[in-house]
Amino acid sequence: MPTRILDVIVPAEFTNYVVQNTMETSALVQSGVAARNSEIESQLRAGAESFSVPFWNDLSDEEADIVSDDPDVLSVPGKVTSGKQIVRKSFLHKSWSAMNLASELSGDDALTRIQSRAAAYWTRQTQRRLIASLNGVIADNVANDNGDMILDVSGLAAGAAVFDTESVIDAVGTLGDQMGALAGMAVHSDTYKLMLKQDLIEFLPDSAGRPIASYRGMALTIDDLMPVTTGVYTTAFFAPGAVGWGMTAPRVADGTEIENKPSAGQGGGQQILHSRANLAIHPAGFAWQEDTVAAESPSIAELAVGTNWNRIVERKAVGMAFLRHRLAPAA
Repeated sequence: MPTRILDVIVPAEFTNYVVQNTMETSALVQSGVAARNSEIESQLRAGAESFSVPFWNDLSDEEADIVSDDPDVLSVPGKVTSGKQIVRKSFLHKSWSAMNLASELSGDDALTRIQSRAAAYWTRQTQRRLIASLNGVIADNVANDNGDMILDVSGLAAGAAVFDTESVIDAVGTLGDQMGALAGMAVHSDTYKLMLKQDLIEFLPDSAGRPIASYRGMALTIDDLMPVTTGVYTTAFFAPGAVGWGMTAPRVADGTEIENKPSAGQGGGQQILHSRANLAIHPAGFAWQEDTVAAESPSIAELAVGTNWNRIVERKAVGMAFLRHRLAPAA
């Protein structure tokens, strides 16, 4: 007899497993690029579709006063200014039918199989939303900040258009004296293969002895969702915690719910596993603009729209840089 979802799922435990495993297995989280943010998670449990995160700007670098002995010359005090980042929440759901799933999952490890595949689904969704948000940030940067976070060598002649160490240094150099803060990079698998051929990658063991790829001290994340357009690839570089994110169960609805439909299949019955999550992913230094959102939450495509983002801090306060390049000289 096939294993039934109702036989193996404890909803509260299942929800907790999915949330925690999604947090732990994301490659971008493991690399330190995306940092779990307690404030985001707290706000995800509150009302409203978005929330603001106020911050203080640094003190200005205007020259210090030259002290005198004239009692009538008074100093003019400076001030500290503030700003706020707007973080958008997403309210998400996915369900799977047990009619097809039960036969696949029947066996001793049915619960483990269900949990791992649901957690893997949410991990992939999270990474897709993160990369879409980076695409939106890039589009905003090109449109409004003269592309000062991006080095584009893709239009250069011959080998100058190809990914290499020199272009990486110039790309991270857009951060000026903050370039040393970068600790991670994300590349398309095609770029990763080129880096392997160039013998640019170092492999270091993690705590379990598994090899972790790094490049010039930066942890490598390989993801085929990194942008590619007509042979032009985008590689991203990050400081630790450049992206804050959080994921929680819904405040009102159940994070995991099992729907039983006895009449389905001519009375054979059907079970549907519903999985819900509240998610927010936010690149530090930006404010969400809510320009093109058609539904109650932004879609992956809408996260990639530049007009939905606006940078609200100076260039060097954003711990990200991008390199647009080719893998071979243009024909």
